Amino acid sequence: MKRILVAEDNKLILETIFHSLTREGYEIIKANDGKECLKMLEDTEVDLLITDLYMPYINGNEVIAIIRDERKKNIPILVLSAAGAEDNVLKAFELGADDFMVKPFSLVELNVRVRKLLAMRR
Repeated sequence: MKRILVAEDNKLILETIFHSLTREGYEIIKANDGKECLKMLEDTEVDLLITDLYMPYINGNEVIAIIRDERKKNIPILVLSAAGAEDNVLKAFELGADDFMVKPFSLVELNVRVRKLLAMRR
């Protein structure tokens, strides 16, 4: 079973993603902010990270930079953010994100992108 860490400070969005991906057969770990996300990544191996950009304590871009530069982890990263301006998207990709979806988003599209990112990791 593939394990996905979802870092999202909006509880409704977090629960929606949790239920959708759980129905697809994934194990979902939830983090309410970037600090909690990084702590969970210390303790748990995951196959994919889904992160928001704007979160308390440590934002999504900082999470990506820490994962790629300091921790040298090569897990796929999907950014889900309402901040879909071109400069935000480019910055996330420059830091090491593998994909970017703009909120509001389709759960069907999210599931397709998750499958694609997990298949690329094999």
